[in-house]
Amino acid sequence: MVIDIHGHVSAPLELYAYQAQLIMSRGFHGKGRVQTDDEKIVAAAENHVALLGRMGIDRQLISPRPFAMMHSEKPEKLVHWFIEQANDIIAKQVAAYPDVFSGVAGLPQSGGVSPAAVTDELERCITELGFVGCVLNPDPGEGDGQAPPLGDEHWYPLYEKMVELDVPGLIHSAGCRSHRESYSNHFITEESIAILSLVESRVFEDFPSLRLIVSHGGGSIPYQIGRWRAQRIQRGARPFDEDLRRLWFDTVLYNPESLDFLLRIVGPDRCLFGTETPGIGSALDPDTGRYMDDLRPVVEGIEWLSDDERAAIFEGNARTVFPRLPVKQREGVAG
Repeated sequence: MVIDIHGHVSAPLELYAYQAQLIMSRGFHGKGRVQTDDEKIVAAAENHVALLGRMGIDRQLISPRPFAMMHSEKPEKLVHWFIEQANDIIAKQVAAYPDVFSGVAGLPQSGGVSPAAVTDELERCITELGFVGCVLNPDPGEGDGQAPPLGDEHWYPLYEKMVELDVPGLIHSAGCRSHRESYSNHFITEESIAILSLVESRVFEDFPSLRLIVSHGGGSIPYQIGRWRAQRIQRGARPFDEDLRRLWFDTVLYNPESLDFLLRIVGPDRCLFGTETPGIGSALDPDTGRYMDDLRPVVEGIEWLSDDERAAIFEGNARTVFPRLPVKQREGVAG
Protein backbone atom coordinates (compact mmCIF):
# COMPACT_ATOMS: atom_id res chain seq x y z
CA MET A 1 0.00 0.00 0.00
CA VAL A 2 1.19 3.53 -0.76
CA ILE A 3 0.28 6.26 1.74
CA ASP A 4 1.03 9.87 0.79
CA ILE A 5 1.27 11.83 4.03
CA HIS A 6 1.57 15.27 2.43
CA GLY A 7 -1.36 16.51 0.37
CA HIS A 8 -3.67 19.53 0.41
CA VAL A 9 -7.38 19.86 -0.16
CA SER A 10 -8.87 20.56 -3.58
CA ALA A 11 -11.65 22.77 -2.31
CA PRO A 12 -14.49 24.38 -4.27
CA LEU A 13 -13.93 28.01 -5.22
CA GLU A 14 -16.70 28.98 -2.83
CA LEU A 15 -14.28 28.43 0.07
CA TYR A 16 -12.03 31.19 -1.24
CA ALA A 17 -14.98 33.46 -2.01
CA TYR A 18 -15.91 33.04 1.65
CA GLN A 19 -12.35 33.95 2.62
CA ALA A 20 -12.42 37.08 0.46
CA GLN A 21 -15.66 38.16 2.10
CA LEU A 22 -14.14 37.75 5.56
CA ILE A 23 -11.11 39.81 4.64
CA MET A 24 -13.06 42.58 2.93
CA SER A 25 -15.62 42.93 5.72
CA ARG A 26 -13.08 42.35 8.55
CA GLY A 27 -15.71 40.04 10.05
CA PHE A 28 -18.31 42.79 10.41
CA HIS A 29 -21.06 40.47 9.17
CA GLY A 30 -20.09 37.62 11.50
CA LYS A 31 -18.78 34.16 10.75
CA GLY A 32 -21.30 33.10 8.12
CA ARG A 33 -20.47 29.97 6.13
CA VAL A 34 -19.22 28.77 2.77
CA GLN A 35 -22.06 29.21 0.29
CA THR A 36 -22.05 25.81 -1.37
CA ASP A 37 -23.53 22.35 -0.94
CA ASP A 38 -22.03 18.96 -0.20
CA GLU A 39 -22.37 17.89 -3.83
CA LYS A 40 -20.01 20.66 -5.01
CA ILE A 41 -17.59 19.93 -2.19
CA VAL A 42 -17.38 16.28 -3.22
CA ALA A 43 -17.18 17.14 -6.92
CA ALA A 44 -14.22 19.43 -6.28
CA ALA A 45 -12.16 16.37 -5.28
CA GLU A 46 -13.01 14.15 -8.26
CA ASN A 47 -10.00 15.07 -10.41
CA HIS A 48 -7.77 14.89 -7.34
CA VAL A 49 -8.89 11.35 -6.58
CA ALA A 50 -8.40 10.29 -10.20
CA LEU A 51 -4.87 11.75 -10.19
CA LEU A 52 -3.93 9.75 -7.10
CA GLY A 53 -5.16 6.60 -8.79
CA ARG A 54 -3.02 7.27 -11.87
CA MET A 55 0.02 7.81 -9.66
CA GLY A 56 -0.49 4.60 -7.72
CA ILE A 57 -1.23 6.37 -4.43
CA ASP A 58 -3.75 4.48 -2.33
CA ARG A 59 -4.34 7.03 0.44
CA GLN A 60 -3.44 10.68 0.83
CA LEU A 61 -3.53 12.83 3.96
CA ILE A 62 -4.96 16.25 3.11
CA SER A 63 -4.79 19.57 4.96
CA PRO A 64 -5.76 23.14 3.99
CA ARG A 65 -3.76 24.85 1.22
CA PRO A 66 -0.86 26.62 2.98
CA PHE A 67 -0.91 29.77 0.84
CA ALA A 68 -4.54 30.36 1.84
CA MET A 69 -4.29 29.90 5.60
CA MET A 70 -3.71 33.65 6.21
CA HIS A 71 -2.26 33.19 9.71
CA SER A 72 -1.02 36.78 9.85
CA GLU A 73 -4.45 38.26 9.05
CA LYS A 74 -6.15 40.39 11.69
CA PRO A 75 -8.40 40.30 13.59
CA GLU A 76 -7.60 36.81 14.87
CA LYS A 77 -11.22 35.65 14.60
CA LEU A 78 -10.99 35.74 10.78
CA VAL A 79 -8.29 33.08 10.86
CA HIS A 80 -10.34 30.87 13.18
CA TRP A 81 -13.46 31.15 11.06
CA PHE A 82 -11.70 30.39 7.80
CA ILE A 83 -9.67 27.44 9.11
CA GLU A 84 -12.76 25.90 10.71
CA GLN A 85 -14.59 26.06 7.38
CA ALA A 86 -11.59 24.59 5.54
CA ASN A 87 -11.39 21.73 8.03
CA ASP A 88 -15.11 21.07 7.64
CA ILE A 89 -14.70 20.80 3.86
CA ILE A 90 -11.84 18.35 4.31
CA ALA A 91 -14.05 16.28 6.62
CA LYS A 92 -16.77 16.12 3.96
CA GLN A 93 -14.34 14.98 1.29
CA VAL A 94 -12.92 12.34 3.64
CA ALA A 95 -16.46 11.10 4.31
CA ALA A 96 -17.12 10.92 0.56
CA TYR A 97 -13.83 9.13 -0.19
CA PRO A 98 -13.01 7.26 3.04
CA ASP A 99 -10.71 4.77 1.29
CA VAL A 100 -8.69 7.54 -0.40
CA PHE A 101 -8.43 10.53 1.96
CA SER A 102 -7.60 11.10 5.61
CA GLY A 103 -7.83 14.52 7.22
CA VAL A 104 -4.98 16.56 8.66
CA ALA A 105 -6.17 19.52 10.70
CA GLY A 106 -5.33 23.06 9.82
CA LEU A 107 -4.65 25.03 12.99
CA PRO A 108 -6.05 28.57 13.32
CA GLN A 109 -2.68 29.98 14.32
CA SER A 110 -2.27 33.76 14.54
CA GLY A 111 0.86 35.85 14.72
CA GLY A 112 1.55 37.02 18.26
CA VAL A 113 -1.05 34.68 19.81
CA SER A 114 -0.30 31.74 22.10
CA PRO A 115 -0.61 28.29 20.49
CA ALA A 116 -2.98 27.47 23.34
CA ALA A 117 -5.62 29.25 21.27
CA VAL A 118 -5.62 26.50 18.62
CA THR A 119 -5.96 23.45 20.85
CA ASP A 120 -9.79 23.46 20.86
CA GLU A 121 -9.89 23.28 17.05
CA LEU A 122 -7.27 20.52 17.06
CA GLU A 123 -9.32 18.52 19.54
CA ARG A 124 -12.50 19.07 17.49
CA CYS A 125 -10.80 17.82 14.35
CA ILE A 126 -9.39 14.72 16.01
CA THR A 127 -12.25 13.68 18.28
CA GLU A 128 -15.26 14.85 16.22
CA LEU A 129 -14.08 14.85 12.59
CA GLY A 130 -11.79 11.82 12.81
CA PHE A 131 -8.64 13.52 11.56
CA VAL A 132 -5.25 11.82 12.02
CA GLY A 133 -2.81 14.71 12.57
CA CYS A 134 -2.25 18.43 12.18
CA VAL A 135 -0.19 20.81 10.06
CA LEU A 136 1.97 23.16 12.12
CA ASN A 137 3.15 26.53 10.80
CA PRO A 138 6.38 27.52 12.59
CA ASP A 139 5.90 31.15 11.51
CA PRO A 140 2.29 32.28 11.97
CA GLY A 141 3.44 35.88 11.58
CA GLU A 142 4.24 34.96 7.96
CA GLY A 143 7.58 36.69 7.76
CA ASP A 144 7.31 39.27 10.55
CA GLY A 145 10.21 37.68 12.44
CA GLN A 146 8.34 37.67 15.76
CA ALA A 147 7.42 34.00 16.32
CA PRO A 148 9.63 32.08 18.75
CA PRO A 149 11.26 29.03 17.13
CA LEU A 150 9.72 25.61 17.73
CA GLY A 151 12.20 24.72 20.46
CA ASP A 152 10.82 27.48 22.67
CA GLU A 153 8.41 26.75 25.53
CA HIS A 154 5.98 29.11 23.82
CA TRP A 155 4.86 26.06 21.81
CA TYR A 156 4.41 23.72 24.77
CA PRO A 157 0.59 24.08 25.09
CA LEU A 158 0.24 22.75 21.55
CA TYR A 159 2.76 19.95 22.09
CA GLU A 160 0.92 18.91 25.24
CA LYS A 161 -2.36 18.64 23.34
CA MET A 162 -0.73 16.72 20.47
CA VAL A 163 0.73 14.20 22.92
CA GLU A 164 -2.59 13.91 24.76
CA LEU A 165 -4.41 13.17 21.48
CA ASP A 166 -1.53 11.00 20.18
CA VAL A 167 -1.28 12.85 16.87
CA PRO A 168 1.75 14.07 14.91
CA GLY A 169 2.40 17.47 13.40
CA LEU A 170 3.58 18.17 9.86
CA ILE A 171 5.85 21.22 10.04
CA HIS A 172 4.84 23.31 7.04
CA SER A 173 5.17 27.06 6.55
CA ALA A 174 2.23 28.97 5.08
CA GLY A 175 2.07 32.48 3.64
CA CYS A 176 4.94 34.96 3.48
CA ARG A 177 4.72 38.74 3.54
CA SER A 178 8.46 39.32 3.62
CA HIS A 179 9.95 41.25 0.71
CA ARG A 180 13.21 39.31 1.11
CA GLU A 181 12.05 35.87 -0.02
CA SER A 182 9.38 34.18 -2.06
CA TYR A 183 6.54 32.07 -0.69
CA SER A 184 8.27 28.81 -1.68
CA ASN A 185 11.67 29.88 -0.41
CA HIS A 186 10.06 30.79 2.92
CA PHE A 187 9.17 27.11 3.36
CA ILE A 188 12.82 26.10 3.19
CA THR A 189 13.89 28.89 5.55
CA GLU A 190 11.32 28.06 8.20
CA GLU A 191 11.84 24.29 8.00
CA SER A 192 15.57 24.79 8.50
CA ILE A 193 15.05 27.12 11.46
CA ALA A 194 12.56 24.64 12.95
CA ILE A 195 14.99 21.72 12.80
CA LEU A 196 17.92 23.59 14.32
CA SER A 197 15.74 24.99 17.09
CA LEU A 198 14.24 21.62 17.96
CA VAL A 199 17.51 19.65 18.01
CA GLU A 200 19.12 22.27 20.27
CA SER A 201 16.18 22.32 22.70
CA ARG A 202 14.66 20.19 25.45
CA VAL A 203 11.46 19.53 23.50
CA PHE A 204 12.03 15.80 23.01
CA GLU A 205 13.18 15.37 26.61
CA ASP A 206 10.02 17.11 27.82
CA PHE A 207 7.76 15.38 25.27
CA PRO A 208 9.43 12.05 24.41
CA SER A 209 6.38 10.77 22.51
CA LEU A 210 5.97 13.93 20.39
CA ARG A 211 6.14 13.18 16.66
CA LEU A 212 7.08 15.95 14.23
CA ILE A 213 7.57 15.57 10.48
CA VAL A 214 9.53 18.18 8.54
CA SER A 215 8.12 18.94 5.10
CA HIS A 216 10.01 19.15 1.81
CA GLY A 217 12.84 16.87 2.82
CA GLY A 218 13.91 18.91 5.83
CA GLY A 219 14.57 22.30 4.29
CA SER A 220 18.29 22.85 3.83
CA ILE A 221 19.53 20.93 6.86
CA PRO A 222 20.23 17.43 5.45
CA TYR A 223 22.14 18.99 2.55
CA GLN A 224 24.29 21.22 4.80
CA ILE A 225 24.77 18.59 7.47
CA GLY A 226 28.56 18.84 7.50
CA ARG A 227 28.31 22.34 8.96
CA TRP A 228 26.13 21.20 11.85
CA ARG A 229 28.23 18.08 12.47
CA ALA A 230 31.36 20.21 12.69
CA GLN A 231 29.81 22.57 15.23
CA ARG A 232 28.82 19.68 17.48
CA ILE A 233 32.34 18.22 17.27
CA GLN A 234 33.85 21.59 18.20
CA ARG A 235 31.56 21.78 21.23
CA GLY A 236 32.24 18.19 22.28
CA ALA A 237 28.49 17.59 22.13
CA ARG A 238 26.37 14.61 21.13
CA PRO A 239 26.55 13.88 17.37
CA PHE A 240 24.17 16.05 15.37
CA ASP A 241 22.81 13.03 13.47
CA GLU A 242 21.46 11.48 16.66
CA ASP A 243 19.26 14.48 17.36
CA LEU A 244 18.29 14.91 13.70
CA ARG A 245 16.85 11.40 13.77
CA ARG A 246 14.39 12.42 16.47
CA LEU A 247 12.47 14.04 13.64
CA TRP A 248 10.72 12.54 10.64
CA PHE A 249 10.95 13.73 7.03
CA ASP A 250 8.74 13.54 3.97
CA THR A 251 9.91 12.78 0.43
CA VAL A 252 8.55 15.96 -1.18
CA LEU A 253 11.70 16.53 -3.22
CA TYR A 254 11.25 16.64 -6.95
CA ASN A 255 14.58 15.26 -8.11
CA PRO A 256 16.03 11.77 -7.55
CA GLU A 257 19.45 13.02 -6.45
CA SER A 258 18.10 14.99 -3.47
CA LEU A 259 15.76 12.21 -2.41
CA ASP A 260 18.54 9.63 -2.59
CA PHE A 261 20.74 11.91 -0.46
CA LEU A 262 18.02 12.50 2.14
CA LEU A 263 17.46 8.76 2.56
CA ARG A 264 21.19 8.17 3.02
CA ILE A 265 21.54 10.96 5.60
CA VAL A 266 18.51 10.42 7.85
CA GLY A 267 17.76 6.79 6.95
CA PRO A 268 14.76 5.13 5.25
CA ASP A 269 13.29 4.45 8.68
CA ARG A 270 12.77 8.20 9.27
CA CYS A 271 11.22 9.07 5.88
CA LEU A 272 7.54 9.05 4.96
CA PHE A 273 6.31 9.06 1.40
CA GLY A 274 4.78 12.37 0.36
CA THR A 275 4.17 14.14 -2.94
CA GLU A 276 2.09 17.29 -2.26
CA THR A 277 0.26 16.45 -5.48
CA PRO A 278 -1.50 18.27 -7.00
CA GLY A 279 0.70 21.23 -6.21
CA ILE A 280 3.86 23.06 -7.15
CA GLY A 281 5.49 19.85 -8.38
CA SER A 282 2.75 19.20 -10.92
CA ALA A 283 4.98 20.13 -13.85
CA LEU A 284 6.07 17.79 -16.63
CA ASP A 285 9.75 16.90 -16.47
CA PRO A 286 11.06 17.20 -20.05
CA ASP A 287 13.71 14.55 -19.35
CA THR A 288 11.32 11.84 -18.13
CA GLY A 289 7.94 12.84 -19.54
CA ARG A 290 6.45 12.32 -16.05
CA TYR A 291 5.13 14.87 -13.64
CA MET A 292 7.81 15.87 -11.15
CA ASP A 293 5.54 15.00 -8.22
CA ASP A 294 5.04 11.46 -9.54
CA LEU A 295 7.42 10.19 -6.87
CA ARG A 296 6.44 6.55 -6.46
CA PRO A 297 8.66 5.50 -9.44
CA VAL A 298 11.49 7.61 -8.02
CA VAL A 299 11.46 5.74 -4.70
CA GLU A 300 11.08 2.43 -6.52
CA GLY A 301 14.09 3.33 -8.68
CA ILE A 302 16.54 3.86 -5.79
CA GLU A 303 18.39 0.60 -6.21
CA TRP A 304 20.13 0.39 -2.85
CA LEU A 305 16.84 0.35 -0.91
CA SER A 306 15.71 -3.08 0.25
CA ASP A 307 12.12 -4.24 -0.22
CA ASP A 308 11.53 -3.78 3.51
CA GLU A 309 12.88 -0.23 3.39
CA ARG A 310 10.63 0.69 0.46
CA ALA A 311 7.65 -0.79 2.27
CA ALA A 312 8.50 1.32 5.33
CA ILE A 313 8.72 4.50 3.25
CA PHE A 314 5.49 3.79 1.40
CA GLU A 315 3.40 2.62 4.34
CA GLY A 316 5.05 1.32 7.50
CA ASN A 317 6.54 4.59 8.74
CA ALA A 318 3.25 6.41 8.13
CA ARG A 319 1.42 3.90 10.31
CA THR A 320 3.99 4.38 13.06
CA VAL A 321 3.74 8.16 12.99
CA PHE A 322 -0.03 8.35 12.33
CA PRO A 323 -1.53 5.60 14.53
CA ARG A 324 -5.06 6.90 13.85
CA LEU A 325 -4.84 5.94 10.16
CA PRO A 326 -7.54 3.43 9.17
CA VAL A 327 -6.41 -0.09 8.42
CA LYS A 328 -8.71 -0.63 5.45
CA GLN A 329 -7.05 -0.36 2.03
CA ARG A 330 -8.42 1.37 -1.01
CA GLU A 331 -10.78 -1.10 -2.63
CA GLY A 332 -9.26 -3.18 -5.40
CA VAL A 333 -5.66 -2.14 -4.67
CA ALA A 334 -3.15 -4.69 -3.46
CA GLY A 335 -0.99 -3.80 -0.49
